[in-house]
Amino acid sequence: MTREPRVEKLGAAHSPLTKLVADAIRERILSGELAPGDRLVESYWSDELGVSRMPVREALRSLAAEGVVTIEPRRGATVTAYTPEQVQELVEVRATLEALNAKLAAKRHDRELLQRLEQRLAANAQVSEKTALAKLQQDNSDFHETLAQAASNSVLQDLVRMLRERTAVIFAPHSAKRAKENWSEHVAILRAVIDGDAELAGLLAARHVHSASQALPAHLRTTATDDMAPGKQPARRRTGS
Repeated sequence: MTREPRVEKLGAAHSPLTKLVADAIRERILSGELAPGDRLVESYWSDELGVSRMPVREALRSLAAEGVVTIEPRRGATVTAYTPEQVQELVEVRATLEALNAKLAAKRHDRELLQRLEQRLAANAQVSEKTALAKLQQDNSDFHETLAQAASNSVLQDLVRMLRERTAVIFAPHSAKRAKENWSEHVAILRAVIDGDAELAGLLAARHVHSASQALPAHLRTTATDDMAPGKQPARRRTGS
């Protein structure tokens, strides 16, 4: 008997519900409610978020592609734990690529895209403690994506986008304070790009990457490798320091 190949329905992994589930889990990881090494059990999150297990499974796969979650045979999904060495390697590569990206943007000087960046920065000038974490992270991502477009190098754009997805948990702003620092650093990079100063733009972009990595919260630097008991549920929100 010939077995029919398993075919996933197109769009299942990118459905709005899957994205909402991924956003919810990602925010709990970045906020510290979930710690490195915590298991992410499909049945738990299905009950917690009031959805079926399918969007949870697809959301975990999506988060694994970003590097936020690690999926291993027989162990399942866990919150990714970065060692200091891994963080350093990722920072070195991303700083190099972001510097090249900023240099090219300054040299190509696409005025239309630069105006879009200026408008985005102006709109995000007022960051408060009440600003939603997801919005802060989206604004940060949008800035870097538009700057990548301004560099007009499709190969570099694809490489940087892939690296940003993998390092989202390291570089995404985790607080309004860091978001304000991001905004100031973005302004400086943009000014250098507008002025056509490629060397300064590259230098500031590399510094920005290193600055963002230094702001990584302690709970995400932890090398949590201890095996958890099969029935242990995700950690609850921490209320202390």
